[in-house]
Amino acid sequence: MRITTAAPLGIADTESLVATARRAAEAAGATVSVTVLDAGGHLLAFRRDDRAVLISGETSTRKAYTALQLNAPTADLVDAVQPGGPFHTLPTALDRPLLFIAGGLPIHRDGRLIGAIGVGGGAPEQDHALATAAVEALA
Repeated sequence: MRITTAAPLGIADTESLVATARRAAEAAGATVSVTVLDAGGHLLAFRRDDRAVLISGETSTRKAYTALQLNAPTADLVDAVQPGGPFHTLPTALDRPLLFIAGGLPIHRDGRLIGAIGVGGGAPEQDHALATAAVEALA
């Protein structure tokens, strides 16, 4: 049995993710916060635009954490927490709060989960697009 490892997110990766999300947000006229977490859920980078609403910092972090813990884009999980959904009680079941709003994406390298990015402050679809642009540029 061969165990494969993937390089963790490094500082160059982290800077690229934040810079790409920032440029995409500026091009879209959005003011957002961006959070990058490593595979263990530890903060690697955080950036809030000067004019972004203050809560965007919290939402970007929670989106990244949710995407990391469930290894799925938060946009794909919105229906799962609705009444009758398989994760209906999950948002209140854990000590660390999850956030099921589009804008969080897991980050993979060589098929392995190595971290997550969260964008908050714009409309959910816009946050998702900004996070997607950052992850796609990293590949």
